Amino acid sequence: MRTARFIGSWLGGLLALVTVVGVATAWLRYALGAGGPGASPLFLWLAVGGNLIAWSAIGLLRLGDDTVRALATRRTGRARPAVPAGPAPAGGGARVLVRAAAAADGAAAPGPAAALDTPPAPAGPPAAPAPAADHAPATLAVVIPAHNEEPVIDGAIASALRLFNRWDIYVVSDSSHDATADIAARTRVNVLELLTNRGKAGAIEAVIAEFDLTENYDGVVILDADTELHAGYVEGVRRQLRDPDVAAVAGFVVAEWTPRQRTVIGRLISAYRDRLYWLLQYLLRFGQTWRFTSVSFIVPGFASTYRSSVLRRLDINPKGLVIEDFNMTFEVHHKRLGRIAMSPDTKAYSQDPFNLGDYVKQVRRWSLGFWQTVRRHGVWPSLFWFALFFYILEVVVVALVLLATVALGVFALLPEVTGGAVLAWAPYAAGHAAVTSVLPLTAIAVGLFVPDYLLTCVLAVARRRPGYLVYGLFFLPLRITDACLTLRTIPQAWTARSDGRWQSPTRKATR
Repeated sequence: MRTARFIGSWLGGLLALVTVVGVATAWLRYALGAGGPGASPLFLWLAVGGNLIAWSAIGLLRLGDDTVRALATRRTGRARPAVPAGPAPAGGGARVLVRAAAAADGAAAPGPAAALDTPPAPAGPPAAPAPAADHAPATLAVVIPAHNEEPVIDGAIASALRLFNRWDIYVVSDSSHDATADIAARTRVNVLELLTNRGKAGAIEAVIAEFDLTENYDGVVILDADTELHAGYVEGVRRQLRDPDVAAVAGFVVAEWTPRQRTVIGRLISAYRDRLYWLLQYLLRFGQTWRFTSVSFIVPGFASTYRSSVLRRLDINPKGLVIEDFNMTFEVHHKRLGRIAMSPDTKAYSQDPFNLGDYVKQVRRWSLGFWQTVRRHGVWPSLFWFALFFYILEVVVVALVLLATVALGVFALLPEVTGGAVLAWAPYAAGHAAVTSVLPLTAIAVGLFVPDYLLTCVLAVARRRPGYLVYGLFFLPLRITDACLTLRTIPQAWTARSDGRWQSPTRKATR
């Protein structure tokens, strides 16, 4: 079976490669022929973008730098400290502490904490001093904030238990109305239940304070309840944190591909997100997190690791923000606490929305959270803001041009749909003639679709998933949706207020 899958994946990759060559050749012939080559650079820019090209070039420089440093390290024969992570023993050392949460105003909830299995013990072991030559945290706590995550919380905890001892894992159930806390308690990890819904940032803040995590541990790993860690995550985090200048490590997100559990729309969303993650991380953030740049504007909240000394100085839960991860990242840069690191060896798997409604809600929250964070922190002189300015500029301009191009395409298409009836209106006929003389309908359709589809073909080759060649035919509507939400949330960042409370999407168990 494994051999068949291996052969099938490589055959799929070969098919995608042939498609890439064929589509690219046809596109070049069209662009250089009668199809109006003047618009071709515009359409290529809409699909790829200047930031992606520039940071891809810087990423190549980082790749060379990382390779040279790795070779130099091997030659010196410097030993790496062992990672003291692993599953907890089955004996009596495991413990679980389930507490009733403090209320939102800080008053303690009624009733004493209830200990299961063994009497309550200190939240975590005292921080062990790190070796002088190794700046990686000696002890790591794992925080999993959750709200009504019954279908997936077991998978997230099981993933963490493969890499951490159970007494180092802390689940905070933020006023869940389902069995989230009970499921977590059965795994015998530490569980904190909040009686009042505080939102993800508030839940993180509460569990850190309740168990004194930044005092008892050298670093804190923050995971979403639908996140499952790759086997090499902890080793990758420790390797990057050996650099004393690194304040936080961003997880490398991989879209969870479970087609049998999804509808056609769900598969389309998952495939689209896989392409987005691949492009942003390999071609943008890899260069942005080079040791000479460090301008990444996001440490994704689905899987992130912060040094405790840095986390103590962050305002994790300021008022009015809809999400926390953009703000925490901006805090690191604004307070000059260190640099953000990211590498493909810190992979973690995330569950994307299963339907269009949840997708739109999630993208809106992400976009609104970004603009709210920009508003909150303002501008300050730094390389970070220099890079961020050009990113924001391109995001806004691309969204505007994309929507304008789509509008022109609809305008040019109306005569075909109405059988030419709209041309009887003289102003429309004049406008139609002016538009199509500069930008024919064929040029708009081919120009918008083909460069975008080529990116999908490239991903189908890299991931060896020929099914993406089919799903990629329908990615453009999702891009248009993203553009609309990006522009719509800009003014809302100055008008909307949020308490950060959860908006739980549809979840499905993957185990």
